[in-house]
Amino acid sequence: MRVKITPTHRVPTEIKLHKVSAILEIHFDDESIYELPSEYLRVFTQSAEAVGHGPGQETLQIGKQDVMITDIQPVGNYAIKLVFSDGHDTGIYSWDLLYKLGSDFPLLWSNYLEELKAAGLSRRSPLTN
Repeated sequence: MRVKITPTHRVPTEIKLHKVSAILEIHFDDESIYELPSEYLRVFTQSAEAVGHGPGQETLQIGKQDVMITDIQPVGNYAIKLVFSDGHDTGIYSWDLLYKLGSDFPLLWSNYLEELKAAGLSRRSPLTN
């Protein structure tokens, strides 16, 4: 799902991966702390594979409820690349994107669930659709 990102100029001060709970915990320099599930981060990857190269080319991500983050790699001084257990490794998560995903989690997750419902799918839908 495409996310409209507004620059915040917020920078993480700490990033922790909780492997057992599949939660990425991020602390930002404004003292906000977000706990983002791996599934949520995987669903909102901004890679071309998921969002295409322009509006209307998005592919609804399904069947990601059990995905785990297996690696975190730095990308310059502005982002990280997350590697997921389903093999996805092309999503770049800028600080602005992570801040947006954290601050708007309830709205974005609700919108995702509504899109699934509108497509006649659920989080447990088979991957072959």
